[in-house]
Order: sequence, then structure tokens, then C-alpha cells
Amino acid sequence: MFSDAIALSFEPSILGSLEQFGAPEVSMSFDIDMDLTQEIMVRASKNNIQTVGVTGSILKQYGREYELDHGSIVPLNFVENKYNSFKLVHITYGGLTPIQLYKFGMLIKEAVDESYKNVVFIGSGDLSHHLKDEGPYNYNPYGEKFDRSIISLLKSGDVVGVFNINSKMVENAGECALRSYYIMLGAMDGNEIKGELLSYEGTFGVGYAVMKFELKEGDRDVLSEIIKTKRDKYNTSLNNEDVYVRLARESLTHYLIKGTYMEVPKYVKEEMLNIKRGVFVSLKKFGVLRGCIGTIYPTTESVAKEIVSNAVAAGEGDPRFSNVSVEELEDIVFSVDVLTEPEVALKEELNPKKFGVVVKSGIKSGLLLPDIEGVDTINQQISIVLKKAEIPPNEDYSIEKFQVIRHI
Repeated sequence: MFSDAIALSFEPSILGSLEQFGAPEVSMSFDIDMDLTQEIMVRASKNNIQTVGVTGSILKQYGREYELDHGSIVPLNFVENKYNSFKLVHITYGGLTPIQLYKFGMLIKEAVDESYKNVVFIGSGDLSHHLKDEGPYNYNPYGEKFDRSIISLLKSGDVVGVFNINSKMVENAGECALRSYYIMLGAMDGNEIKGELLSYEGTFGVGYAVMKFELKEGDRDVLSEIIKTKRDKYNTSLNNEDVYVRLARESLTHYLIKGTYMEVPKYVKEEMLNIKRGVFVSLKKFGVLRGCIGTIYPTTESVAKEIVSNAVAAGEGDPRFSNVSVEELEDIVFSVDVLTEPEVALKEELNPKKFGVVVKSGIKSGLLLPDIEGVDTINQQISIVLKKAEIPPNEDYSIEKFQVIRHI
């Protein structure tokens, strides 16, 4: 999976097995429909949707093999029991926006319609990974809620509802199917759809649903409805935004458009002008981190100016990510953490849910914010922050703890 492109297998054939899952006898090989694959890629390029034709040599550069993944093998294993005289267009979705993925699905439909080929579209992916404590991930009540919601929306053919499903629920569900669904729904654009649930189970704490769709030709402009609903939702969120978050968003927006730092606006609270604190600004896009930059100790004369500076740095200066573009801003969720003054602490005084931690050894230092998903113990917290600081565990180091006031 590429963060900025949709990958399509682009060698004449492809094979794979479930050997890594202890079932090497489940193996298969298929020819790739190179003509249809190329036509889809050409149409995507003309519509400014980034794709990459992946080959063995390309994937080796990333330490990956050219092979069928289990997301393809599982449904194809059942298909192969009935049919075998077909070719594949094998697609791995990328980290593009939901609307871009929907448009890509529409382009698949166009390419198929003009090819005069009989085509079956399979959108594959797991639902929530948080259905049971004994599963691969801890139980989270949002997992069950997500699975019920997405199944209900697909059964009723509520495409706009799929695109507006609660983002917090999606993030906490730990799903990997939605992007497949966005493309699949785009491929069904122009039709009224109804889903028939064939099966659902939460085996191993992971949700697996099987559904088929009936299509009836319609005349709704679903894409325009999706875009309008998204814009309305964005404008509503702006009107109700926390003042700290609003300042961070407007600071980065101003910088991306005008190339200069914004002056502190008049709407900021007095406490933001009179207090100096370290501040972290975090950006998330579709539940995934898109940038995070902060200061442990204040570097400016007020919290407000600290936010202005760090919001720009989070969008433009986080070396882990490419710079944020203006076009992305509507899809980015901002949060602002204002730090209390760090104080010297003993290891046993820490609490990863309540306190952030700073470790120092000579010129090396590292920081970890509190209440991070997956960091549940003091030992986990210390291990991670030492690694960030590049301090060996057996080296002498000091510990400081702090709390944050989180604005979302």
C-alpha cells in the first residue's frame, strides 16, 4: 500500500499462497488482464488520480514481494472452486482521500463499460479488529458499533452515509475495509444499490462480512451529494471549533496560502496571551497521523504565538511526512496539547494515561505525550521514549513528567 497512490499489479501473471498463515496448500496463480489494467491507469492519470503499476522489481525496492495478498486470496479461494477461466485486475488501494477513491471506482466502471467484458468486482477487507479481548487487539466498544453501522448503511444503499460515518468510531474500530468500499461504491455509481448480507462473524475478534449487491439504474448525482455533505459538515465543525484548535487551523491555512506567519487574531482568549507554555500541534487525516510538532518548553511569549508557530511546523516541518497542501485541509483534524511545566519524577510516579514523560541524558532527550493508544504501562512508555531519544536503556538518564490540556 502506497500513501499517495493506488497500486495495480502490472506483470502478466501473479501468484500467492497462505503459507505465512500455516496453510501452504492454499496457493493460486492467475493471469493479469493487462489491457484493462492499463486502461484504468490511463483514465486515472487523465483525472489526476495517482496510480502505480507495480512489478517485482519495483516492490523489491520497498522490501516487498510481487504476490497476491491474503485480502485477495481469501475470496478468490471460494471463487476458484466454481470458476477458473478468468483474468484479474489486482488493485491495492492507497492512502488517497475517500472522494478520490470513489472517483477511481467511477473510472473503473467507465473502463469496464468500454471494454465490453463481463466483470465481477470484489471489494475485500476486514471490518473491526477490536471485537474481543482475546483477539489480536484489545476490545473496543466502537468495534461492534462500526460493524453494525457499516453493514446497515451498505444494506440500505446509503452511499452518502458511508462517507459520513462517525470518524471517531472508524478510528477506534481498527478497520481496513472502508477504502475498498469507497472504490467499490464508485464502481456502482449511477445505480440505486441494495446490499444482501450473506454472512457475518466476529471470529478471532475480527469482523468478517460477506455481502452481494443488486443494482438498479438511477439518476442521482451521488458524488455531488457526497461533496456537498462533506463541505456542510466541515463548515459546521468550523463554527463550533475550540478556539485553540481554530487558531492552529487558521495559522497553517494562512501560511499555506500567503507564505507568512499569521498575526495573533483578536478572538483568542486572554489566558492564551498571558501564559507561556510548551505546545504540541497534531494533525490527523482519516484517523492517521499527518504531522506533529511541539515544544516542551515555551519558545515564544505566549501560548497563542506558540500555537501559531507549531501549527505551521506540524504542516511544513515534520520530517516524517511530506508538506501538507491547501487541498488537504478540509480532511485534516487538528488537536492542540498545552503542556504543564515538566517536573522531576521517579519512574514509579509515572502513569502513561495521565502523564507525559521527558527523558534526558546529556544532550539527548525525548518526549512522549500521555494517553497514547497502545501505551498502557510505565515500562512501555519508558521504552518508547528512550528509543525516541536514542538513549540505551542501561544508560543513566533523568525523568520528568508533565500533564497536558488537550483541545480537540
